[in-house]
Amino acid sequence: MKLSEFKNILRSKEEIAFELPNGELVPSHFHVTEVGQVDKFFIDCGGTIRRERRVNFQLWEANDYDHRLHPEKLINIIQLSEEKLLLTDEEIEVEYQGETIGKYYLDYKGGNFLLTATLTDCLAKDKCGVPTQKEKVSLADLSKPKESCCTPGSGCC
Repeated sequence: MKLSEFKNILRSKEEIAFELPNGELVPSHFHVTEVGQVDKFFIDCGGTIRRERRVNFQLWEANDYDHRLHPEKLINIIQLSEEKLLLTDEEIEVEYQGETIGKYYLDYKGGNFLLTATLTDCLAKDKCGVPTQKEKVSLADLSKPKESCCTPGSGCC
C-alpha cells in the first residue's frame, strides 16, 4: 500500500487497527514512534545495481494503556514528515516488535490495516542459475502406454 492510499483510508476512519499475519490485533494503545523513508542501495547476485525506497512506520506499545492514536493525529504526523523529510508516495513497510523486530508490508481489509509478511527473493534468477520450475507430471500418467505417432503405412518409420 502506498502512502497516499493509507492517508485516504485514514481520513474515513474513527480509529486505527493493525492486524498481524496470525490474525491478532496490535494492542490498541500502540504508538507510531517513527515515520520515515528508507532508501536501500544494493547489488543483486547477478551484478545489477538497484535502488529501493519505502516509507517506514515503526509501531510500538508501552504500558500507557490509556493511549489511543487517532487517525487525524497520525495524518498530522505523516504530513509533518512529508514536509520536513520530503517523503515521496512510496510503498509502506511497517516495523513491529513481537519476539523480534518484524518487517511487514501493509494492506487493508475488513476495517483493519493488515501487516502482511515480507519475503526474500532472488532478483536475478536468469543470471545466477536458479532453475525454472519443472512441469509436474502424475506418476499415473507415466505408466500409461504411449500412443504411437506413426500409423501403419504412413512411411514415418
